[in-house]
Amino acid sequence: MDLGLKDRVYVVTGATRGLGNATARELLADGAKVVVTGRDEKRAADAAAELGPNAVGVAVDNADAEAPARLVAAAREHFGGFDGILVSVGGPPPGFVADTTDEQWQTSFESVFLGAVRLARAAADELAPGGVIGFVLSGSVHEPIPGLTISNALRPGLAGFAKSLADELGPRGVRVVGLLPARIDTDRVRELDGLSADPEATRAANESRIPLRRYGAPDEFGRVAAFLLSPAASYLTGIMVPVDGGMRHGF
Repeated sequence: MDLGLKDRVYVVTGATRGLGNATARELLADGAKVVVTGRDEKRAADAAAELGPNAVGVAVDNADAEAPARLVAAAREHFGGFDGILVSVGGPPPGFVADTTDEQWQTSFESVFLGAVRLARAAADELAPGGVIGFVLSGSVHEPIPGLTISNALRPGLAGFAKSLADELGPRGVRVVGLLPARIDTDRVRELDGLSADPEATRAANESRIPLRRYGAPDEFGRVAAFLLSPAASYLTGIMVPVDGGMRHGF
């Protein structure tokens, strides 16, 4: 199936590793050009070099108010266009209500929520019909995850913002989509499992609750994301797509 990605230009934030990196790989494999970001300049440059000549790395922090304009400018400067963005942000620190501090809440809000809103607004101002804005969210949009209090609070709010944005941009032909990963086998998920007394037992228990009985591979997420960002998904907007092996049992 031709996804129509050839020579389209995307920005993928948080793409030095994990789900953002997996998405960038799949976009590039189908002929797209990608600006990948990370907070560390060397890691961003190294990730782009590994991805190949149709990728460029830019060091930005999503919480930086100047980041959105820089990224759109980088896409136009290096590749001559801008067709979409995937906003992927590292998860906020784990913890229960009593464990989280005001500083953690403020920092997470700036990065996970407000940073994503700024990136989406800047993209919306620049995208032509056929453009797309994607958000990497979490299964916590539908059901809170124990021990991830900050994420449980911020991700659903961002999903609501994405839905409102989809309604506003739809008449212009610009789409907005969200992805809801659950247990994808990334560094972040392994770190969370590692917080338990027995990480292997924790993983086994999590896998037992997934109908497919395994964690997802990052490339499995990346392929879904690449499809949703592509012209092949041109009639999909305002949706939240679980990429979770069936872990969410509701309709």
